[in-house]
This record gives sequence, C-alpha cells and structure tokens, in this order.
Amino acid sequence: MGFETFIGNPEAVAAVRGMLASSRLPGALLFTGPDGVGKKTLALMLAKALNCERGPDDFCGVCVRCRKAEEMLAATREDLARRGESKDAAKRVEGLVYFDLQLIEPITRYILIEQIRQVRSVAYTHPFEFPRRVFVIDEAQAIHWQASDLLLKVLEEPPETTTLILVCPNAYELRPTIRSRCRRVAFQPVDESTLSALLAEEGRVPKAQRALAARVAAGSIVKAKSFDLAEFERRRRPWFDFLTALSARAPEPTAAPDWKALFDSTKALTENRDDFEETLKTGYTLLRDLVQIALAGPQAEVVNVDALPRLRTWAAELGLESIERLKEGLDEAYRLQVRNVNQQLGLEAVALDVLENPASSAAPAT
Repeated sequence: MGFETFIGNPEAVAAVRGMLASSRLPGALLFTGPDGVGKKTLALMLAKALNCERGPDDFCGVCVRCRKAEEMLAATREDLARRGESKDAAKRVEGLVYFDLQLIEPITRYILIEQIRQVRSVAYTHPFEFPRRVFVIDEAQAIHWQASDLLLKVLEEPPETTTLILVCPNAYELRPTIRSRCRRVAFQPVDESTLSALLAEEGRVPKAQRALAARVAAGSIVKAKSFDLAEFERRRRPWFDFLTALSARAPEPTAAPDWKALFDSTKALTENRDDFEETLKTGYTLLRDLVQIALAGPQAEVVNVDALPRLRTWAAELGLESIERLKEGLDEAYRLQVRNVNQQLGLEAVALDVLENPASSAAPAT
C-alpha cells in the first residue's frame, strides 16, 4: 500500500512525493491531464499521505488516520450520490458538512455555489481529526461561474492548515486567475505496455486481444479496466458490414452494390438511439485507422490491430477521398444526434454519395 501501487505517470508521482519530502507542498495544486489516467486517485493518495502517521512522503493505508480517511471518502461519496439523486434543488445543498478529507464533485451539471461557499467557510478553521484538511475538487472545470470568485478568494489567501487539490482534464478551462494560484502537476496518457501489463494481470481479456484493448483504452486506465471485448465487438460488427458493403464493388465500379447488406448495417448502427454516440466513436476509430493505413503511417498507431487485413483492403478500395466523405458524414451525424432526425437515412445518404463517385474516391487495389 502506498504510492507504489499507482499505475502510470511516474513523473507526476515523483513530483508529489518530492513536494512531500521537502515539506514544501503549496496550499493549492492543480492536477490536469486526460480523463481516466488517475488524477483523482493520486490526489486522494496525496491527501492520505499528508495525514498518515508514518509519512513523510508516503502513506501506509493501515494506520488509524489512513483508515479514517477511507471512512471519510466513503461517507462523502454516499452524500454526493444522495444529493445528486434529489429532485429538490434546495435539498441538494441543504446541510452540507465537510470532513477533514472531502471529495467535492458536481451535484448537477455544476459544482454549485453552496459547495464552494462551504469550502470557504471551513477552510480557515482548524481540522477536527487530522493534522491537515484536504479538499479534492474533481471536475473543477464544472465549478459554476458564480462560485469561481468564492474559490479565488480562498486561493488568494491560502489557509495555513488546508490544502486544495483541483482536478480537471484541461487547465485552460479554468480562469487564468485560478490557474496562476495553483502548482500544476501534469498527467499524460498511460503507455500501451503498462495498460497491456494491467490487462494481463487482471486476466479478463484473452492474450490475443490485449493489444486491441490497450489501444482502444487510448491511455486511460479506467477504459482498460472496464474494457468489455464482447460489447466492443458487438458495437464494431455493423461498421465492418457497412465498410464491406461500401468497398465491395470498388474494383468493379459497374457492379451493383449489395443494397441489403448496406441497409442492414445502417439499421444496426442506428437502432439504439441512446447508444448512438458510442457507436459513432467506434466508427471514428475505424476511419482514423483507415487514414493511417492509406497514408502508410506507423502500424503502432492503428487501434483495431486485430482487423489489419480488412482495414488494408478497405483503405485500398475506398481511397482517402471516400474516407474523408465518410468522416464528414459522421461529423454531421454527431451534430444532429441531439435533434429528432433519422440517423439511418443520414448514414445511407453518405454511403450513396461514396457509391455514386467510385472513380474519384477509390484508390487502385494493391
């Protein structure tokens, strides 16, 4: 137990431990980087290390304070969940009580004014049970604009016994005045080898599919741990049918398309409206792979590595112009998904556009 259990981003871990060891931890930190790489996890580890009985630059996870920290986190998560489910706006922020270790997240779309007001109210008081109070503000970019001024006042006059850790994907979503008052710790996507090792340790994904799972995760530990091979293949299968139907007649432009296969694939792609955004993401990944292959880019950047032979065939038969048309069609489908439009007709329209222009869109088969 301790920082050695953190997966990936060794530079971020080293930066945090260095600040602890030197006793020069600033009053406010900003953890920024892609989603799913462990920013909040490391922030909570740091909160424990600041109060662990065995310090100074790590935490044990078993001392009284570490166990108490876990109790506080469990209580705060339960409280956040309860408030988020409330339909009564007033009750969402009624009776807020913050522990010495407090996780603050959006209750609605935003982190509300009352949540930050409570931070300001408690930050300058002495901790009740720990040597140091720590507020971890996750998704800090969601702080309501009216609450930003309250937070800024705390950052301008940092409390002696309170540390604030702001967590967000993109630091530039925060106001410059807030950014400038925080020490930034940058996180990077976790490398593929680390994700593959994690998948091997968990044993959920067959060895032959681990490279695929690691690349689909795109540097995210969360995505790697939650990867469902069967669900991924179910979502991807209609795209395979769609691309096969589009590219099948490229070597013989006068041949009739397999209309049934094409229409069956568009129907399968759009039958679940609630799932359509994830379906589009899968399609984007395949088109990105096709561009990579058509441009003879590095194979290591191809996500759907298990389908390389088919990708090469589709890239050669469709060509860059048609792949770009397909991408524009997906862009339009993404823009229109919030409106009551027929997405199947939209995909069929872009497919017809590709099929009606085979001479300009298809590259010679190699």
